Amino acid sequence: MKSIYFHLMPYDGLEPDFPSKHRSVWVDVPPDVVDSRRMHTLYNDYLDCLEYADQKGIDGIGVNEHHSNAYGLMASPNMMASALARRTFQSALLVMGDSIPLYNPSIRVAEELAMLDVMSGGRLIAGFPVGSSQDTNFAYGIPPATTRERYREGYELIVRAWQAEAPFSFNGKYNKLRYVNPLPKPLQQPNPPIWTPGSGSLETFDFAIEHDVPYCFLSYFGAEFARKNMASFWDRVEASGLDDNPYRAGLVQLVFVADTDAEAERLYEKHVQYFFQRCTHIYPGLTEAPGYKSVDSLRAVLPEPDAPTVKRLDSFANAQAYTWKDFIDTGIVIAGSPDTVRERLEAASKEMRIGNWIQLMHIGDMPKDVAMNNIELYADKVAPGLKHLWSEYDHPWWPKPIADADRWNPSVSTASEVAS
Repeated sequence: MKSIYFHLMPYDGLEPDFPSKHRSVWVDVPPDVVDSRRMHTLYNDYLDCLEYADQKGIDGIGVNEHHSNAYGLMASPNMMASALARRTFQSALLVMGDSIPLYNPSIRVAEELAMLDVMSGGRLIAGFPVGSSQDTNFAYGIPPATTRERYREGYELIVRAWQAEAPFSFNGKYNKLRYVNPLPKPLQQPNPPIWTPGSGSLETFDFAIEHDVPYCFLSYFGAEFARKNMASFWDRVEASGLDDNPYRAGLVQLVFVADTDAEAERLYEKHVQYFFQRCTHIYPGLTEAPGYKSVDSLRAVLPEPDAPTVKRLDSFANAQAYTWKDFIDTGIVIAGSPDTVRERLEAASKEMRIGNWIQLMHIGDMPKDVAMNNIELYADKVAPGLKHLWSEYDHPWWPKPIADADRWNPSVSTASEVAS
């Protein structure tokens, strides 16, 4: 089983009355809500945590892409990954963006990720999301009905650019290039491993299966909510004739470790509440623009016409009232002593055949020292007991770095030293 320390890089200064004073934390959040001086400290604290996860031997560290919001202030994941490429040495680097439809031409993604793969010594995983409707359609103005078409075309261009042995022309609907010749090529050939994240759309399932890459379910509602979604994914994998390698699947999960279950509640509850009460305060009209999701995908998530009305587990509005017990009982949060966390992760991994866990171990306004303690406890007391999971399977979608002997050595800084 692979563990990835994943970060949103949120703002920690949203006031308690933020939801009552402002319409949304995303798209039209007032700019003066976020203090750039505070973000100077936070960005560096967050990079420290990601670097510490590498030092503690966590399998991967991950960054993502969001725009015009206060809960994920990482408009350019490639910038953060470039900082990490220089100061981390073991962990895979999961970049989840880049959101392909936002880049025109998409060759820019191929260039920057190839640079990252080279800088990191071949540790890159390229996570290519379609992009949330808030980012893609509202913040960047991409027409919703063209989003997936742009995604497919950009994906084709990027992969072909990485693999091409000579310059070529590309005459797509959205990308028209006389000369495609990005240099350097990635270290990992024919290309770095690609993962496809999604939030439950059937088209994303099918795209991952069609291209034989892992599907990663991105949700803040945890393993319990993901169960039906992942069962549907595995049904489609089986129908396609592909194998059931658990490394085809990934899942985002909030994970918090303490010495005891009671201590976990004391340490983490207020930061989880901050996240669900303030960071997910999103105006419903901005969640999905018409045309962003297909009719079939909408039908897959809507109740049957004669079904009784039920409270949806994955409702941000409902989650604002959840207690710590609610978060634990519904599986939105996996938290507690090392034994509790390990047992729950192992059970969920086996039940849903999840090989890649994309773990939010920092959330909301969590201070750096609390996040560091969480990393340490997880690395020392949880991860060793999970390493055996799925060890009988190969992971063809994991980076293959160059040999240590060929890696850049930070202690060798001049040409004369290299020569000697």
